[in-house]
Amino acid sequence: MLDKTITIILAGGVGSRLHPLTADRAKPAVPFGGNYRIIDFTLTNCLHSGLRRVLVLTQYKSHSLQKHLRDGWSIFNPEISEYITPVPPQMRTGESWYSGTADAIRQNLYLLERSNANTVLILSGDHIYRMDYAAMLQFHRDQGAELTIACMPVPLASASSFGIMSVDDAYRIREFHEKPKNPKPMPDEPLHALASMGIYIFNMDLISRELQADSDFAASSHDFGKDIIPRLIETHCVCAYRFGGKTGRVTPDQYWRDVGTIDSYYAANMDLLAQVPPLNLYQSDWPIRTYHGQNPPARMAPGALGHEGQLLNSLLGSGTVVSGGTVRHSILFSQVQVDETAVVEDSILFDGVHVGTGAQLKRCIVDKNVQIPPGERIGFDATADAVRFTVSESGITVIPKDYHFPTSAKPGEDVKELFDL
Repeated sequence: MLDKTITIILAGGVGSRLHPLTADRAKPAVPFGGNYRIIDFTLTNCLHSGLRRVLVLTQYKSHSLQKHLRDGWSIFNPEISEYITPVPPQMRTGESWYSGTADAIRQNLYLLERSNANTVLILSGDHIYRMDYAAMLQFHRDQGAELTIACMPVPLASASSFGIMSVDDAYRIREFHEKPKNPKPMPDEPLHALASMGIYIFNMDLISRELQADSDFAASSHDFGKDIIPRLIETHCVCAYRFGGKTGRVTPDQYWRDVGTIDSYYAANMDLLAQVPPLNLYQSDWPIRTYHGQNPPARMAPGALGHEGQLLNSLLGSGTVVSGGTVRHSILFSQVQVDETAVVEDSILFDGVHVGTGAQLKRCIVDKNVQIPPGERIGFDATADAVRFTVSESGITVIPKDYHFPTSAKPGEDVKELFDL
């Protein structure tokens, strides 16, 4: 069945709630976990699930994402019909950009139909999780389903942010409501609701027919959750696949996160620093693939004045040097430098960040290539920080890419590197 499946990854979202991390890049291209981009998790799932025909639908500020796909994911052989191909909007069916999840796929139906696939797997490129899609495809086939939706229980208090479904004993979906104000709890778990994960398996004939029909509805928002799915459960066999069960080759940790806000993004990164992380990046038979730059090993070194650095429960990317500074419960990407007596705590530092002597960072996210001046203190006064930076609801301070502090600016420092997004 895998060789008759084509996979589509929706990767064109604006990600406005992740601003300023999405000021220069699409949400799936946002760095994550000291080593990866968000989309790496979905692509890795495809790789380990045996899916070899993948279309990545891009749109918003896609250069960084396309560069990452080229550098890190040019791994399949097109001579035997294997590929990971970015597909920007081409306006083949009109003069509009993608105007919804369903419309994005409808505009590319010709790619699906000429693939000779009989099954379409639709994924989002902006979630953090591990999943064996092959097991879900087998479930779809065994159930004789025409549409299968991956689902998982979520706390009732947060369920209004998801598509919520009710199922019968055979896991056939009987009701589906997109982001309901009063979510219906699960019969056997009254404090949880059964939520869609935005992972869909369609039979090819069904999706082709329904997307064409949906384009004719003037009132449609061209969205799967709002428009397509509620109609189909009345007339077709639509099933729910429970995520995190014993099927498939992935350890059933049931970890899935939508990192759509600064706070949820920060929390998902900090999850990796737990004593027993809920998402195990070190599972040897399911490594997360990404692009690796040619950097030397990370290093702890004494500072010029002889101060020994300290590293406590942190992740360090390649090429990072902690030279007499202290790093606690933080994630540092590649080529980060922390100077003598500087303290970085509960923070995330992207590639190329330099923390000057004696500077202090607490609960910060610092985007690429920022030079923190010596003695600077950020993350200790939310009111003062909010004058210069974005501060999230929970008090995470975000310093945007290439930000220049007035005290350290030099002529020519405001020139951005075009290809370093």
